[in-house]
Amino acid sequence: MSFKKQVEYYNNFSYTLLMQQKLYETKEKQKRALLVSLDSPKECDSCDSMNELRRLSETLELDIAAHELIKIREKHPKFGMGSGKAEELAGKASELQADCIVFDWDLSPSQQRNWEDLTGIPVLDRQELIIQIFASRAATREAELQVQLAELQYRLPRLAHKYIDLSRQRGGRYGTKGAGETLLETDRRKIEKRIQKLQKEIKEVSKQRQVQRRQREKQGLPVCAIVGYTNAGKSSLLNALTGASVLVEDKLFATLDATTRRFEPAPGMPVLLTDTVGFIQRLPHSLIKAFKSTLEEAAYSSLLLHVLDLSDSSIDECYRTTVNVLSELGAGEIPVITVLNKFDMLENQDIDQPENIFSRFPDNVAVSAKTGFGLDILKNKIVNKIYGS
Repeated sequence: MSFKKQVEYYNNFSYTLLMQQKLYETKEKQKRALLVSLDSPKECDSCDSMNELRRLSETLELDIAAHELIKIREKHPKFGMGSGKAEELAGKASELQADCIVFDWDLSPSQQRNWEDLTGIPVLDRQELIIQIFASRAATREAELQVQLAELQYRLPRLAHKYIDLSRQRGGRYGTKGAGETLLETDRRKIEKRIQKLQKEIKEVSKQRQVQRRQREKQGLPVCAIVGYTNAGKSSLLNALTGASVLVEDKLFATLDATTRRFEPAPGMPVLLTDTVGFIQRLPHSLIKAFKSTLEEAAYSSLLLHVLDLSDSSIDECYRTTVNVLSELGAGEIPVITVLNKFDMLENQDIDQPENIFSRFPDNVAVSAKTGFGLDILKNKIVNKIYGS
């Protein structure tokens, strides 16, 4: 190789390394978050709340800088707590070089603005955190429409929330047409129009679901809906029973769309099995409303499989949360089989008397969607409930 070609090769190689370095350096860094939870009078409630907020934050791929558990003696309208405690948390966020603060309760629009004025960084409440998780996981057109509606309804009263470009203005020139319409005003008008459009599109999707539901009813096949707390193993159970390949992840809200598969728990006794979106404590009302057409699959079912995670220390609270949401959806009177999933993980749990857990839930069956344990017993229960034999 001549000297000239060697120089050209070296220059090309150096340029490639430089570009790779630039690409690496421009990759978005993981956001550091300071988590803040309330200290409940019941220690177990505080622990469960902290663990859930941590899991929600990890699902959104936030880097948790610290997790503060605080007591609030008296609520003040400006920050939801005293100014002294607010300044203390702001100082903590600055010390940790946090990119955002996440609160485990809902903030009013004014409180959110006050916190961001105080800290100079974005502030998320529990509702926005869950909405952002839904937005990051929506994969189908229906899910995207539903999440967009919930997101815009949340953002509309919060347009002064820390979005980088909201301080700019569009239109006009100094000394000619005036300052022009602010981006804040433009976005408000656009969001209102977008909300109206999304509501119409979701109504169309809801009509399509009703048509599909009527077609299933004409076939005369009973429908069995899998419901339960998020990450309890609903999609894993659907895959284990039907051989489907629905996405399964150890993350909250891995499934946002209702997936229906046909299976026969006994020869000649077909059933349509539907996987639904998971529930969670204090699920934002906007998401329940937006996902109404999806959640209605449970209300129109012949039987519900209420899946619980046996390895979850807050299993009783998960059970109550799901029962309450089902009642709100008008599905409280539908026959239920309580599926105590992840039985294989009990060996690693410090549980002296597992039978105490089983006695707390009606008409239950212990299974492991991972190993297949108990699935035959579950199939027999489904046949007895639906076909009465």
